[in-house]
Amino acid sequence: MEAQRVKIVDGGKLVIPAAMRRELGITTGDTVLVDVDDGELRVRSVLKALERARAILRNHVPEGVGLADELIAERRREAERE
Repeated sequence: MEAQRVKIVDGGKLVIPAAMRRELGITTGDTVLVDVDDGELRVRSVLKALERARAILRNHVPEGVGLADELIAERRREAERE
């Protein structure tokens, strides 16, 4: 999507154009994540941020490994040692 010019209004608010909101899947009242990356303002939907985090985890966790199951097993071993 092409960059668009928007104005900053009172209180530092900016209006995200409707087409961009639709592309991001965000609607009125949604919470978004905002950060500065290399001098640029980045706005992401919470859903997209979660998808990215999951993708990063998939790169570090072998296929078929359940982290929750591993954590539960580890806690049980610790409890048995006490």
